[in-house]
Amino acid sequence: MKILIIDDERSIRNSLGEILSDEGYTVDTAENGSEGLAKAARTHYDLIFCDIKMPGMDGLEVLEKLTDEGNEGAVVMISGHGDIETAVECIKKGAFDFIQKPLDLNRILITIKNATDKTKLVSQNKNLKKKVFGGERMVGESEAIQHVRDMIEKVAPTPARVLITGGNGSGKELVARSLHALSDRSAQPYIEVNCAAIPSELIESELFGHEKGSFTSAIRQHKGKFEQADCGTLFLDEIGDMSLAAQAKVLRVLQENKLSRVGSDTDIKVDVRVIAATNKDLRAEIEKGNFREDLYHRLSVIVIRVPGLDERKEDIPLLVDYFVERICTETAMPRKTFSPEAVKLLQDRSWKGNIRELRNVVERLLILGDPIISAANVRDYVL
Repeated sequence: MKILIIDDERSIRNSLGEILSDEGYTVDTAENGSEGLAKAARTHYDLIFCDIKMPGMDGLEVLEKLTDEGNEGAVVMISGHGDIETAVECIKKGAFDFIQKPLDLNRILITIKNATDKTKLVSQNKNLKKKVFGGERMVGESEAIQHVRDMIEKVAPTPARVLITGGNGSGKELVARSLHALSDRSAQPYIEVNCAAIPSELIESELFGHEKGSFTSAIRQHKGKFEQADCGTLFLDEIGDMSLAAQAKVLRVLQENKLSRVGSDTDIKVDVRVIAATNKDLRAEIEKGNFREDLYHRLSVIVIRVPGLDERKEDIPLLVDYFVERICTETAMPRKTFSPEAVKLLQDRSWKGNIRELRNVVERLLILGDPIISAANVRDYVL
């Protein structure tokens, strides 16, 4: 994390800079507003501390210029002559926070943590909107994919929990992002958790957070994914791989809208819309004793099944064109076209890896194939 300190007092710059460097942050300093703006123009800072009372350009003017220039880092105003009116004016002009001198270390560290959380959420939401509206999109005109689109349009504006089922690579994550983007929570956090990728002994800490000292490596307090997604959407991918102990805690959150961090008995209220996804047959997992039936019913208010690519092969020509455009744009690769015979061969084969596998095949053919990708190229590099 990069931090810039703008203050005309050398003692403040040095002392605050040393403290933050000791905490592991990368710190730059500037002795006036002009120097600070110049550095912010050259380098992206996650957080900027800016004094208000400075000779020449004061802190409020610096704040305005940072906002006008599209600065995405959080700006915290500091002053030894602060009052409520000044603080309110700073917040109205776009400051993340206002801190009075003399600076308190705990207050500084809490502000940095809060600013970091906000910056991460803003970045996640930008990436989400880019993926849904400007990047990845649901391609196809088949009846199967149109049914999924219709379900998303009906369900997204409601608070209903959704269970998304389908094979690996079929597009379950895209359905979840679309549900969030079209909901009234779209301006709030969207948090993804891959339950299969987190070790069972860490899943509770990851989902519900932990208090400092609650276990050996818990050197500081940590907010879990449920808290991070408060007022927004939490996507629990591959929920069929979650441990029974974690399932019980998730069930409690869904029932009571509150949780407690690992190492704490204090309840924390949360307002989270949960969307879950799985490539497993959860009813079969219930019969085996691997999944709680009561949790299944809580999650599956609405079930959206994403069809496999073998069920919508008429969409393959559109998907091939879409992936050619995306891959060539992203990699600056020369554009190639697929012959009708090549596309027909792709339609005739089986796609166990679904959309993800098709994208990989298209990229392989763009790299290895002729300028007009032929049936022979498909036979050589795919079949």
